[in-house]
Amino acid sequence: MPVPGLIGAFAKVYTSNFERRPVPTLMITNGALNSIGDAVAQTSQILLARPSVPHPDTLEFQPPAPTYDPYRTLRFAAFGVAIGPLVGVWMKFLERKIPLKVPGGSTGVQTAKRVFMDQFVLSLSQLALFVAAMGYMEGRDTNGVKDKFSDRLSAALIANWKVWPLVQAVNFRLMPLPFITQFQSTCGIAWTVYLSVLNARDDIRLDKPTTA
Repeated sequence: MPVPGLIGAFAKVYTSNFERRPVPTLMITNGALNSIGDAVAQTSQILLARPSVPHPDTLEFQPPAPTYDPYRTLRFAAFGVAIGPLVGVWMKFLERKIPLKVPGGSTGVQTAKRVFMDQFVLSLSQLALFVAAMGYMEGRDTNGVKDKFSDRLSAALIANWKVWPLVQAVNFRLMPLPFITQFQSTCGIAWTVYLSVLNARDDIRLDKPTTA
């Protein structure tokens, strides 16, 4: 079957499942897409970390090569499963409270209102939940989670605001409601790669013992 035919068949199956079972559909697809994002991130980190043939005299100074961590992917999958229904409820709320077409109103203005609300309410909440959830799933205590907040929340939020307003403007303007969340999650594969790398990079620094 050609690619367009496969996409059409998938869209038909997804729409049918979304209409009958919206919450499980969002949970499964969001969890799967988050898993893909982390798998891509880990694979990229492993491949990029492979050194060229080192000099024999420096072998003992070579850091251990990174290996694939399936539990890390499971943590991302769990977060995706948990957050999927919340995002779905939020999109329905925006659809109801800020419709794109209003009598005498501008579709562009309504889209801008949706993007503003999305970025300053959902994105901030979602990133905070991500940092906290990853911290606790990694077995950190409250102080450890606070350290994660101070080290990565602001960086992730700034990066978010550089990318997602444009993505969400396209999403809100062009996507029908059943596909809004999954368009966001599909585009979010690259975003998950970024979050996965950021989370792992800062964990290395946070876990490094300090010297007196």
